Amino acid sequence: MAIQLAGLWLPQMAVRLQLPQGGGLRSSISALPSASSPAPTIQIVGGRNPSWSSHQDADTSDALNQFPHVNQWTDLDADLRYWTRSLRPVQWYPGHIAKTEKELKDQLKLIDVVIEIRDARIPMSTSHPEMDSWLGNRKRILVLNRDDMITTEDRNIWATYYANQGIKVVFSNGKLGTGTMRLIRLAKELAADVNVKRRAKGLLPRAIRAGIVGYPNVGKSSLINRLLKRRMCPAAPRPGVTRDLKWVRFGKDLELLDSPGIIPMRISDQTAAIKLAMCDDIGERSYDTTDVAAILVQMLTRHPLVGAKVLNNRYQIDLDGRCGKTYVKKLASQLFNGDSHQAAFRILADFRKGRFGWISLERPPA
Repeated sequence: MAIQLAGLWLPQMAVRLQLPQGGGLRSSISALPSASSPAPTIQIVGGRNPSWSSHQDADTSDALNQFPHVNQWTDLDADLRYWTRSLRPVQWYPGHIAKTEKELKDQLKLIDVVIEIRDARIPMSTSHPEMDSWLGNRKRILVLNRDDMITTEDRNIWATYYANQGIKVVFSNGKLGTGTMRLIRLAKELAADVNVKRRAKGLLPRAIRAGIVGYPNVGKSSLINRLLKRRMCPAAPRPGVTRDLKWVRFGKDLELLDSPGIIPMRISDQTAAIKLAMCDDIGERSYDTTDVAAILVQMLTRHPLVGAKVLNNRYQIDLDGRCGKTYVKKLASQLFNGDSHQAAFRILADFRKGRFGWISLERPPA
């Protein structure tokens, strides 16, 4: 007999789990019980997390609502780090990205203002760790795209966070075009001194040059196409479509540089990598769909705005013990003739389409 815990299988024995204040997971395992010993039990000691026992009957959302959201997000981040430890590392670095990175650094010398696009659901995970060093003191606008996929509360929290850092932030929807005109006005305002300096030198004014950069599939090309009101840049709902840098003109006084998605050669933060996979911001060949869907199930179960009930209502399957892999297998058995890959793909697709509600997977660091 085995005990199932958060997707992991442990041999039958008495287990005592402790969640210290910092959110890390410790366990103490006693000797194997005798045949007459009672059934093994799981005890949660300390921390704010509800029990992961398969015998928990209380509704997840009710348990979570007992605590402030800030603690829930901290606990969720700690759990995610624990769940990803045993997974195969998610790494994705197509050959064209190295070439793009070199060309982009060269083009940055010509750019007056940089527009960095991030996924509003995961702003921290779609932040390139070397972007600050590349941009230096260049003027910069941060665009959180797909703002229709998060709540008003999420938008307000992120807006406050970046405003406190002095970062200009625009929320946009590349498909509908919301936020695009504000973005253009802000880009022109930030770079207005370019032509002031040129006139002082006796030079004719020129168009403002804005470079659009960001991770794959965060909506860079869609945003440009919406601005231009025509399809000038290739765009598709998958990462890696744009492979070359391309300058396009917007009116008489603005030029935009569309660049392919850039991503670190090695992603050191695997919790960020898993979120990229969940949001379809990284090539699907880089990760195991079943593993990612299983962790997504566990995240949604713990998410302050979702909970187990939403999943149960969607698929009419109880989340026994909140083990993601078990849930994927149950869904596979019920709908896909036992094909776990298809079941996992359905869960990810439903999340990406907002079937569990439009939610952020991140909050600003404390």
